[in-house]
Amino acid sequence: MTKDQDTSKLWGGRFSEATDTFVQRFTASVQFDQRMAAEDIAGSLAHASMLCNVGVLDENELQEIQRGLAQVQSEIENGSFQWSVELEDVHMNIEARLTELIGVTGKKLHTGRSRNDQVATDIRLYLRGAIDRIAAELTRLQRGTIEMAAQNTDTIMPGFTHLQTAQPVSFGHHLLAWNEMLERDHSRLMDCRVRLNQSPLGAAALAGTTYPIDREQTASALGFDKPTENSLDSVSDRDFAIEFCSFAALLMTHLSRISEELVLWTSAQFDFIELPDRFCTGSSIMPQKKNPDVPELVRGKVGRVNGHLVSLLSLMKSQPLAYNKDNQEDKEPLFDTVDTVLDSLRAFGDMIPAIRPRPDQMREAARRGFSTATDLADYLVGLGLPFRDAHEVVGKAVAHGVDCGLDLAEMELETLQGFCADIGEDVFDVLTLEGSLAARDHLGGTAPSQVAAAAQRALARLEQRD
Repeated sequence: MTKDQDTSKLWGGRFSEATDTFVQRFTASVQFDQRMAAEDIAGSLAHASMLCNVGVLDENELQEIQRGLAQVQSEIENGSFQWSVELEDVHMNIEARLTELIGVTGKKLHTGRSRNDQVATDIRLYLRGAIDRIAAELTRLQRGTIEMAAQNTDTIMPGFTHLQTAQPVSFGHHLLAWNEMLERDHSRLMDCRVRLNQSPLGAAALAGTTYPIDREQTASALGFDKPTENSLDSVSDRDFAIEFCSFAALLMTHLSRISEELVLWTSAQFDFIELPDRFCTGSSIMPQKKNPDVPELVRGKVGRVNGHLVSLLSLMKSQPLAYNKDNQEDKEPLFDTVDTVLDSLRAFGDMIPAIRPRPDQMREAARRGFSTATDLADYLVGLGLPFRDAHEVVGKAVAHGVDCGLDLAEMELETLQGFCADIGEDVFDVLTLEGSLAARDHLGGTAPSQVAAAAQRALARLEQRD
């Protein structure tokens, strides 16, 4: 390996030889942490204003720094900024360019802080912004799901356990079950944001600083609720990143469960729904194919998000206080998790409201599977039979239906009375699919009136977020 001849690092005073070329590339993070440039500049502006306020910088120096950082930000935004691996990370790249632009005053910006509290601040600012974007996409997906549920309160489909037909439910009720998962995800995301929103700026390297800084001022300027309490923990804590990835793993698990149902429902064997062509692809060899690639791909992406969570847990499990270089490995899994979640939510937010249900196929599937058997058992209990006896009677009736190819509602009254003589003509009121749905008329039940009310409550919760 060759050696760099340039020893003019911003931290290079203690060193007598240049960093090895490979080591320089191996330890650099600018390739990926440059996406936090806007947050880094925002943190520097808040820090500089505070330094001026406490007398470390004068007003002219503050204005020079503000002017220089504005130009740096403009260069980054228009693509003319020259990123350098030799300068290691986003912080040193920006500081070096600032010093080029305004001279010695640029070297004063780092007074009273360290890259340790600087990166801890940047990553919290970045993730806070990402959380807000994710929350907006999650809310959009929920709204589309709830509105479709409200349009399908009396669309009958089979409910499943063990992927076997169990009892009839409304399609709207099923969609609202999806929303309940997503509602919990949103709650976890907002809970994560609360703990995230504390400012580590001012913790410096690990022990604070001797300068008369005002951490309340910088925290307020950056939109944090308050400064963090302990300087050691401030620079080494990555709980917020782990907590976010935990949220993301659960969210993606929920999207994967929904994806699995979408894949099943679009198959010829189910044919419950149709996805618009724009969310599907074809086959290179089989011209009839219409593949549900979007839900399949989202289902597949769960593995990478789960892996990032395990990566961050493993990263932090053996680190002594305070900051260690290991923490550089927190960004790539976190950034990829953010990107994956945002892309998946955007795809679902576009796709779910565009689903086209097939009510006739859903109804026929519910009719075929003896889905009103429990309703018949409940009817018999109403006649005075113990539930276990009613269960046995219905089981025999179902066995007969399997043998003769008839659903319970298709059997003659005399046939049903052969299993229990007390059964009357009114039994057919409960053996219909509509009757089964309507009978479950309680909070959380699948009666169309209850589903409509649940959809309205869910929409009202979304409105409260605004």
